[in-house]
Amino acid sequence: MNHKTFLILAVFIFLFANTNSQSMQWKDVSEYYGPLPATVKLFKTTTPIDDKPNVAFYLTADIKDKQLSFTADTAKNRRLTPNQFYGKNNQPLVVVNTTFFSFATNQNLNAVIQNGRLISYNVHSFPGKGKDTLTYRHTLGSAIGITKNRMADVAWLFTDSSKKSAYALQQPVMPPRDSVAYVEMKKRTIKQFNTAGQLKKWKVETAVGGGPVLVQNNQIAISNNEELKFAGKAIDDKHPRTAMGYTNDHKLVILVVEGRSPGVAEGASLKQMAAILKEIGCVEALNLDGGGSSAMIVNGKNTINPSDKTGQRPVPAVFMISKQ
Repeated sequence: MNHKTFLILAVFIFLFANTNSQSMQWKDVSEYYGPLPATVKLFKTTTPIDDKPNVAFYLTADIKDKQLSFTADTAKNRRLTPNQFYGKNNQPLVVVNTTFFSFATNQNLNAVIQNGRLISYNVHSFPGKGKDTLTYRHTLGSAIGITKNRMADVAWLFTDSSKKSAYALQQPVMPPRDSVAYVEMKKRTIKQFNTAGQLKKWKVETAVGGGPVLVQNNQIAISNNEELKFAGKAIDDKHPRTAMGYTNDHKLVILVVEGRSPGVAEGASLKQMAAILKEIGCVEALNLDGGGSSAMIVNGKNTINPSDKTGQRPVPAVFMISKQ
């Protein structure tokens, strides 16, 4: 093969590859879930993910719209379906699942802030296994919050049940390891996290936790190693997913991906979720609880189909958008 033929072939391969790496094609389906305010939009796609069937929705809401209220709710040591939360909270525009939780105790494992007050807490200490049985790793879990002046932020939090507020870092840190089963908040710093600098009070009105973070500074940057949410190569597994982020122009983005439905919708990996969120335009975004918990209802209507055979899975906390 001569040099000229090689160059032509290389250009052809490049163009072919780029043609097949298509972007997600989204359709505005707001009218089917209306009536919605002009500042709230809902989009749907069936564009395959890596040639696998896919169904996904994302919703945008203008955080600066003072006619919209952004809130969270918990079920207080029990679990409710998103539809039950919808009825409990006077039928808000949007209800979406959020935190990870314990099936045994119904306990939230992530922070929830409601009306500026911390009502659920991150679990920070995780016991080691095998050779590390007598040690603990201490993580700062991530959350997304909205301030009183309607600015969104994703941060890594330290929470303490003795405090009314969460304390935040704006970058992830590797979890320290020691033999202490529980870490306490003292003078706004934690000795184990000194290398990360000072934690500052997180002044948000509403927040929900999950993790790991998927997008940071407009770039895909998954903080799973710091948050220890998924072991090994589990971030590559495809499941139903829920994620939330925000854009430079102050749009809140909620993304849900249907999954575990062979031939219809096979789900997404965390890496694929990060790529979708970046393509949508998120500055920062994080993963929330997924699998059978993934659900978003808009005006009382399901978007994705729940993967549990029994329908919507009861969850201990939701994020909601209402019209004031």
